[in-house]
Amino acid sequence: MLDVCLLGTGGMMPLPYRWLTSLMMRFNGKSILIDCGEGTQIAMKEKGWSPKPIDIICFTHYHADHISGLPGMLLTMGNAERTEPLTLIGPKGLPRVAGALRTIAPELPFEIRYVEIEDNFQRFDFGDFSLEAFRVNHNVVCYGYSMVVPRAGRFQLDKVLERGIPKAYWSRLQKGETIQDGDKVYTPDMVLGEPRKGLKVTYCTDTRPTESIERNGAGADLLILEGMYGEPDKLAKAREYKHMTMYEAARIAAKVAAQAAAEAACGWEKAAGTAAEAACGQEKAACAAPELWLTHYSPSLTYPEEYMKDVRKIYPRAVAAKDGRSVELRFEEDQE
Repeated sequence: MLDVCLLGTGGMMPLPYRWLTSLMMRFNGKSILIDCGEGTQIAMKEKGWSPKPIDIICFTHYHADHISGLPGMLLTMGNAERTEPLTLIGPKGLPRVAGALRTIAPELPFEIRYVEIEDNFQRFDFGDFSLEAFRVNHNVVCYGYSMVVPRAGRFQLDKVLERGIPKAYWSRLQKGETIQDGDKVYTPDMVLGEPRKGLKVTYCTDTRPTESIERNGAGADLLILEGMYGEPDKLAKAREYKHMTMYEAARIAAKVAAQAAAEAACGWEKAAGTAAEAACGQEKAACAAPELWLTHYSPSLTYPEEYMKDVRKIYPRAVAAKDGRSVELRFEEDQE
């Protein structure tokens, strides 16, 4: 299960009813925070989640509304007697920017490990999940992120017995370990079927629409995209300052959903043995569309919901997210 919470949905500055955009995810005992603007700690308190177990903090870019909450967050984590290392990931210049902010949080009881993004696309592997950073189009260097949780295939007892693999190795092979026993080598694919669908969340703010968002959002169960403006007359402003409107985000989601539906339908048609099964597959393919949460609203966008009727004409599964919106994403078999 992957817990996802959009802690804040504001852009530029916090408001009494809206904290700055920050996303927190929890999976298998690990916690990941993406962006840490002013008010993130309060939003986390309101949700009832603790900053102490955060393992990784990612930054999309270094504008103040995305990183100004870092010093206070670090101090809170230190005051909670945290000793485990903390990993920070962000565009080039991370040690310099974070180091400057740490002037007011100089002494911490834990190590900070800096990881700078070097390319337009970069994957960071953390064992049972990975984080994928992809370049977008803002007026400074900026990245979106996808959290990807893969899922291995089912254990195939018939394959195991046929190959005579010792029972003592079954569990280790299921966990992805390769085992050498004398002149024999046993690999995970010898005991597992085809990989099953995992989980994926794609998060992106502060950008113009780009093909990289569509490409990296492919296969996502949840898209969280900037919808800074809903007013139709703000398109020119969005272009000037390199942001997205709610309608542009919806069009991106529609393209991602269309691709997902086409791939799902193709897979079902290949697997179908009868016309009825093929029809059922088409119906399930139509459900492949991810939900879209809009976020990073301009302070002038007081009531995002009033624009959603037109947004949903473009993408029906769009939601004007509010602070604290959360979901538990489960693997397909767990939902049945």
